[in-house]
Amino acid sequence: MMRFHGYFRSSSSYRCRIAFNLKGLVPDFVPVHLVKDGGQQKTPEYRALNPQGLVPALEVDGEVLTQSPAILEWLEETHPEPPLLPADPMARAHVRAFCQIIACEIHPLQNLRVLQYLRGEYGQDQDGVERWCQRWIGDGLAACEALLEKRNGGRAFCFGETPGMADIYLVPQVFSAARFNVDLSAMPIVRRIARSSDSVPAIADAHPSKQPDADQAPARRRQT
Repeated sequence: MMRFHGYFRSSSSYRCRIAFNLKGLVPDFVPVHLVKDGGQQKTPEYRALNPQGLVPALEVDGEVLTQSPAILEWLEETHPEPPLLPADPMARAHVRAFCQIIACEIHPLQNLRVLQYLRGEYGQDQDGVERWCQRWIGDGLAACEALLEKRNGGRAFCFGETPGMADIYLVPQVFSAARFNVDLSAMPIVRRIARSSDSVPAIADAHPSKQPDADQAPARRRQT
């Protein structure tokens, strides 16, 4: 039995949803609203599950897994079909490096608690928060574009003709870029791969607007 705790607009939860769908897995879903009630991730009940007070968390066989990269690697190891990572060790390393640009360099700087801190401690309004996100998301995705220029070779998805781990990271990040009005006009490969992903039901069905806990989910905006 798997029980997945997440939030519709969380990009790390979004990654996991895509992976579950690609693997054909349907865990029980427990919504954790990051804004309502002061943030349900802060409750003693949830912190007992995940002391960091973040989503996602995955309960499986009496264990609790946290941090989306660890959850995704566990899924790949325990449910290897279809594979999300290439067989070649060097190719796997390139995919993981691409993923870590998003997970380590972009995502922490757009995390809700960071944006709340910018508002509360530094008095930033929505325009200020958007400028912050545009800077760091834009820089990170520009690096992703540069890597894809070297390694994509015109393929439909980041590193192949079927979606894999890199796409699982990229698609939610493009969604976040749209939320914060990041200009992707200079990133044609990123935009093309995001469009390709829209045609994959497993990815499309993971979109925040299609989740049972979605409340006023923003319309998806994307430069084409």
